[in-house]
Amino acid sequence: MCRFLAYLGPSIFLDELVCTPRHSLVRQSLRADEAKAVTNGDGFGIGWYGERAEPGIYREVMPAWSDENLLALCSNVRSRLFFAHVRAATGTGIARQNCHPFHYGPYLFMHNGQIGGYGQLRRAMESRLPDHLYAQRKGATDSELLFLMIINRMEMGETIPQAVSQVLNETLAMMHVLRIDKPLRFSAALADGKEVHAFRFSSDLHAPTLYLHRQGEHGQVIASEPLEDGHEGWELIPQGTVVHLTAEGHRCEDLI
Repeated sequence: MCRFLAYLGPSIFLDELVCTPRHSLVRQSLRADEAKAVTNGDGFGIGWYGERAEPGIYREVMPAWSDENLLALCSNVRSRLFFAHVRAATGTGIARQNCHPFHYGPYLFMHNGQIGGYGQLRRAMESRLPDHLYAQRKGATDSELLFLMIINRMEMGETIPQAVSQVLNETLAMMHVLRIDKPLRFSAALADGKEVHAFRFSSDLHAPTLYLHRQGEHGQVIASEPLEDGHEGWELIPQGTVVHLTAEGHRCEDLI
């Protein structure tokens, strides 16, 4: 299982969340507390919004704790909205194109979880992508495939929550047809450059952990686990929920 965080609020240096806290994401790459995989050393990535509509991206296959470039970037880049992710591979190769976050146009996406029986479903799922989105598929992960399927729904006019719900339901239906009893687990975040939408869902009621935290007076953080020792000030997001982060605050609603 992977670990990630998303921030929305006044512009801050990325290292204030990614590197500096006692239980920062870099530390979680070496020793996570609330994940099946204690070590998340199969690559990492950061994505941030600056003055342009499309986000900047830096992804690498080496462990986050040993990459000096990551530390240098995070200590010099400021952003009002950024993602960071450390990866524990679940069945697909260790390669830069499999590292999160994924991006398409102004959108950023990262995921923690898996599709049960993905090997049986992959070809059928990929066939549902239109040609222009299939051409954007660079890696082999179920995470990237889910993202492109969500983008397809959004291009058809659905909102982000509607698109995510439809893709999850569609995937569950295919799993049912193939009699796959392994779970679909989906803890994820999707940003459009202005807002962040975070999701916590699992078909077996064992969704990967996801927390909400207020950072300073106006900032908000979504994270797989608290960035400090203890859980004070960190609210566990209920399963089956989508959280919308905006400049005005946040709101929660049922996902499916």
